[in-house]
Amino acid sequence: MAESATENLINIEEAVKETVKNATDKPPTSIEGIAIAYLSLVIMAVLPIFFGAFRSVKYLKEQKESGERTETMSNKDALMFPLIASAALFGLYIFFQFFSKEYINLLLTGYFFFLGVLALSHLLSPIISFMVPACIPNVSYHIHFTRGEDDTRSDIVNYKFTSYDIICIFISLAMGGWYILKKHWIANNLFGIAFAVNGVELLHLNNVVTGCILLCGLFIYDIFWVFGTNVMVTVAKSFEAPIKLVFPQDLLVNGLDASNFAMLGLGDIVVPGIFIALLLRFDKSLKRNSEFYFRATFTAYVVGLLATILVMHVFKHAQPALLYLVPACLATPLCLALLRGDINALFNYEDQPAIIPAGEDTSKSKKTE
Repeated sequence: MAESATENLINIEEAVKETVKNATDKPPTSIEGIAIAYLSLVIMAVLPIFFGAFRSVKYLKEQKESGERTETMSNKDALMFPLIASAALFGLYIFFQFFSKEYINLLLTGYFFFLGVLALSHLLSPIISFMVPACIPNVSYHIHFTRGEDDTRSDIVNYKFTSYDIICIFISLAMGGWYILKKHWIANNLFGIAFAVNGVELLHLNNVVTGCILLCGLFIYDIFWVFGTNVMVTVAKSFEAPIKLVFPQDLLVNGLDASNFAMLGLGDIVVPGIFIALLLRFDKSLKRNSEFYFRATFTAYVVGLLATILVMHVFKHAQPALLYLVPACLATPLCLALLRGDINALFNYEDQPAIIPAGEDTSKSKKTE
């Protein structure tokens, strides 16, 4: 009789566990697994900002030496960006509601495969150049297609590359093939990190005012789409492309085949990252042999990211990371600049001062007269 009762209790317990498992539909996790997942996300978020910022300094220097002007975001662009991003986000949400997400993701996979290969190749280029032995020559190539002759000639393709770049392309193609075939989270993160580093390096804010407009606009954008609707969360979960970094919370339980992911969108890395990179370039312009504003704001970003994770776990609800990152990344440099007497220098700094045509100066002087 006792054995029968015990057996019934065991059966009931197993049934309850099975019901809970089916209800949650998530693999089991542990506190240690969750901690490792979020610590990994923080590390993967800060590394692209750190290295991308220093690469942006080098990129700007190279552009100035070559006489080329870097493409920068204007105040109008910064103002319009949240609206354009909102339209794109809602458009994707509508697509996922009415069309099969398999077909949409198939199209997006091909698109991001191409972009990912280019981004990863650009990221690997200096690493491969450092690692390849000097005995292997680095042969230069130049593909140049033009249209027309003499004064009417224009470039169609003008691309220079080296044999080391070809090695990078093949490695990136292998990673891309792995991503397409397996959609493995490690391959996703390799592409995601490459996108983030390239974004911070190549997307330049020309001045702090533009950065403030962009960050404040996206601050409102993030809060609205996360708290006001389910659009952001739905798209993030349906969108199978390397636009987010992921790390499994059940890694300790299921190993590399784990599937219960914590995630962080690339926008939460790149958007604050390009502002932090601007501050590094500002530090360099001060010629004080210091990276004070960069390091202070970089630290504030880490604190803001940790605050996001903490609040998310306390309230058990997805959080708009920019809600915490934007105040941290804006308040820190502005307050410190005010205290140190650098506020005017900070707001007057520009990567590339605007070129005012001579005619405009003349017209202004005439009006003044």
